[in-house]
Amino acid sequence: MWSTIREDVQAVFERDPAARHLLEVVLTYSGLHAIWAHRLAHGLFKRRLYFLARLISQVSRFFTGIEIHPGAKIGKGFFIDHGMGVVIGETCEIGDYVTVFQGVTLGGTGKEKGKRHPTIKDHALIATGAKVLGSITIGTYSKVGAGSVVLKDVPSNCTVVGIPGKVVIQDGVRITENFDHCNMPDPVQDKFVELEAEIQRLQEEVAVTKREVERSLSAYDDSDVQHIDKNKRAVSSD
Repeated sequence: MWSTIREDVQAVFERDPAARHLLEVVLTYSGLHAIWAHRLAHGLFKRRLYFLARLISQVSRFFTGIEIHPGAKIGKGFFIDHGMGVVIGETCEIGDYVTVFQGVTLGGTGKEKGKRHPTIKDHALIATGAKVLGSITIGTYSKVGAGSVVLKDVPSNCTVVGIPGKVVIQDGVRITENFDHCNMPDPVQDKFVELEAEIQRLQEEVAVTKREVERSLSAYDDSDVQHIDKNKRAVSSD
């Protein structure tokens, strides 16, 4: 137990450059408090003391802003940076030395029974605001980009970004040339661009059609004038 607590504290110093003093970390880091409260709640949960376990998790949620179901399994060295808005579901399994940032959801996709939350392997990183949903696996040393929504398994040593999440780097090799941390895929914006291109195409077609109609009307008017002139000359000769 004490070795696990020491590793939790050590994880903060290793992964947060703002951590300066042991007392500061122990007393002020809400992510650390949430993890310790969860370890107590999870112990009660395994002993089928469900009400007490859930009570502790809800009290922890009130004070830290981090909601971890007491049934979730979390390994050593787990680090929640800032943490506000983090949600971790009941059947979630988190390995050792995993890092999670604020606003992350490790949740389910519906009312299915059994294993319905993600499995996060050792040394994975889930960035700010990412949503990992369903009974899927995030592989060892993999990273999920900020704001991404992941609905499928991610192999080890991969970087995933976008909505839905797509692998853009695998084993250190970039597999797409459009990867940019500052310009994440935006399907809504993509649809606007597509619609704008379609509107421009229709406007060009309308302009072409308008010119053709005007030319046709002009030619028709010229033929009418010539026909009237011929009739006038025929009447004059008579």
